[in-house]
This record gives sequence, C-alpha cells and structure tokens, in this order.
Amino acid sequence: VQTPAGLPSHEPAEPHASASQLCTSIRMETGSSGGRRLPKTESAEMRWVVPGGAYEEDEIDSSDDGDGGTDTPTAALGSRGGGGGYSDAEEDEEDALLRQRLVRTGPRADSFDVEALDVPGLYRHQEFTMGRSIVLALQTLGVVFGDVGTSPLYTFDIMFNKYPNTSKEDVLGALSLVIYTLILIPLLKYTLIVLWGNDDGEGGIFALYSLICRNAKASLLPNQLPSDTRISSFQLKVPSVELERSLRIKERLETSSMLKKLLLMLVLFGTSMVIADGVVTPAMSVMSAVNGLKVGISSVNEGEVVMISVAFLIVLFSLQRFGTSKVGLAVGPALFIWFCCLSGIGIYNIMQYGTEVLRAFNPIYIYYYFERNPTQAWMSLGGCLLCATGSEAMFADLCYFSVRSVQLTFVCLVLPCLLLGYLGQAAFLMENLTQNEQVFFLSIPSKTNWFV
Repeated sequence: VQTPAGLPSHEPAEPHASASQLCTSIRMETGSSGGRRLPKTESAEMRWVVPGGAYEEDEIDSSDDGDGGTDTPTAALGSRGGGGGYSDAEEDEEDALLRQRLVRTGPRADSFDVEALDVPGLYRHQEFTMGRSIVLALQTLGVVFGDVGTSPLYTFDIMFNKYPNTSKEDVLGALSLVIYTLILIPLLKYTLIVLWGNDDGEGGIFALYSLICRNAKASLLPNQLPSDTRISSFQLKVPSVELERSLRIKERLETSSMLKKLLLMLVLFGTSMVIADGVVTPAMSVMSAVNGLKVGISSVNEGEVVMISVAFLIVLFSLQRFGTSKVGLAVGPALFIWFCCLSGIGIYNIMQYGTEVLRAFNPIYIYYYFERNPTQAWMSLGGCLLCATGSEAMFADLCYFSVRSVQLTFVCLVLPCLLLGYLGQAAFLMENLTQNEQVFFLSIPSKTNWFV
C-alpha cells in the first residue's frame, strides 16, 4: 500500500509500506492525538475513513467506479489533473480527502444475522467452563438423543410381532441385527462421516443443498445476493485425483438441467421423509412408554392408554414454544436418568440370565438367522430399523451444538447404554421365549418397575 501523494505525516513514509505497518502507525497517531483508539480485529478489510470517526457516516464509499477503479484520495486528486486554479470549495474538499486514513475495520455483519441476534463467529472463540459443558451435554441429550434413546421400548416387540421367536438362536440373530444396525447407521454413518459434511455448523438436507449450490451453479432458483460476490472462500488446492474427480462432477452438474432437477427432487423427498418421521415417532414413543401401565395395572385397557398418550403429546408439543434451549435443558436430566436406567437394567439382566448374549457380537448369527427363517428375518428388518430411528437428528439438529459435543455424547454415553439395554432384553428373552410383548417392561426388576 503506497502512501497517497501529499498525505501529511509526522515522518517520511516508506514508499512501499505494508497495510499492517500503515494501520499500526495510524493507531499510534490517533492514540497520541487523543482520538479514539481503533480496536484490534481479525478482519483484513481496509477502508478509507476520517480519523476519529466512530460511525458509518464517517466512512468513505470505496465502491468501484465506471472503469473498475477505486475512489481513494489519490484517485480523487488525480482526477482533477495536476494544474492549479481550484476554487475555495474544491480546496476544502481536497483538505478533507487529505485527512483521510486507511484503517483496519471490523467485519460487516449480515443484516439478517443482526435481526436474528446471531452474528457468525461471535462465540467461536468462547471458552467453555466445566459448568457450561455439563449444561451443553444435558441439552444435547434432550434435543438430539431423545428419539433414539426411547427405541428400546418397542424394537423387540415389533421384530417378533408377526413371527414369534422359537429358539435362542433366533434371539441371538435378532440381537446381532440390532447391534450392527446401531454400529453402521448412527456410529459409522452419522457420527464419523455425515457430521463432518456440515455447512459451517449447519446440518440437515437443505444445508447440504445450500452448500452444493454455493460451490456449483446447481440451483434452479437465484440464490446469491450481490453482496455475496465480495465474499471469498478461496483455498489453494494441490492437484490430485480427488480434485479432478470433484471438478468433473461439478462440471457435469452445472451443465445438466436434468441432474439439477433430480437433486432438488431428492432434497424435497428427503425433507418429506424427515417430516414423516417427526409425525410417527412421537406417537410411537409415547404410546410405548404409557403401555408400561398395563404391566403394573392389569385393569388399564388400550383406550385409556391412547387417551393418556394424547394428553402427554399435547403437553409436550405445547412446551416447544419456550425454545429449544429451555426444553432441552428441562428434558436433558430426565434422559440422563433414562440412559442410566437402560444400562443398569441391562447389566442386571445379563448377570441374572447369563452372558450368552455376548455371542451376538459375532455377525455370523445374522447369517444363521436368515438361513433358518428367511421370511421371518426379512420381516423383522422393519422392526430392526426402529432401533436407529432418530439418528438423523444428530445431523439435523447440528445447528444447536458442535460436532464434537454430539460425537462425544453419543460415543461415551448413548451408544454404550443402548447396547447394554438391548443385551439385557435379549438375555431375558432367551430364558423366556414365550414373552414376545412388552419385553422391555417385563425385563425390568419388579422393585423398580414404577420408577422406570
């Protein structure tokens, strides 16, 4: 950055001073003269402003002119030519231009972010204390893992609903299906792969679609504002096989209208499936929980279970208006106790009925299960999928929490408790082959039935 000709300074400026050196000298100059000291920011944006000006109206518009140049003080002076003969007004304007300085300013916040009281990067460097980390973990449990955490209530009931189990090997095969479904879908797919495909912390299908449309011209609707052209995310990439493949895919996507339409249809179809899951799952979870009353009170019938479930659903959906943070913090402790109950009941049943269920970690039992009963095994896959219901919430609700917090909560707490819970139910089933309904509540020790 060269110092504009005729710019007054206390010391002779270097002919090729860097922007950072110039900003430092300007800060020292304004500080020594009693002006407002400029705060140190992480933005590399440079603007021509009047020294001491603290408001936006003091900023000089540096937009491009007709021939692509920039209106700097040097350009303004040069546009008048080198001759004299200025009027008084022109001399005053020249003096005002000479008093301008090139300073480093803070990043401009998007108007929509300011309106939503959410400026990107505002809390990016915030240090979390131990108490804040515990609160965040409880909120993660309440918001993200409530769905997958209640799946042990009904998974085995639905798997053996059409075709009751007749042997211990069938129970081991069904348990092995559940174990490897939890490992493949929530753990490998979402926790280790999909969570890293976020759009600057935003998760969900539309976030991925927005990310694709910003990096490739694949949108069927205009999705860029004029201000977006000033934002650069340039990264120097070394030529590689992956880069060449991605460039070929990008070129194919940008030139094919059929692929653009197919991509949009897949996005809408996936969103519809998420909405359908949000409609079905709460009813299944609440009714399965209330069905436990049938075990404790023999006089409770199905109609009463439905009415109690409807009342619970009305209350739960009415609470959503208080916001995700408050609801998650209220439900989080209850879900923490729930996961601890799952693991405790599982350990109790394994010790009570034997450790033979641990053989289900061998996937060969899945093959044996399909070999003996192909139709029954195929029908049980529908119930097996329910054990991973709610896994998509880890990615869809990523905007509320960080990737690391979701990963640690699932790996360290949710997954071990779920596995212990399913192992305990399978251990109970292997010793009680005729009990195909209300497996979860029947496997609970009688003294803790009402607490659970």
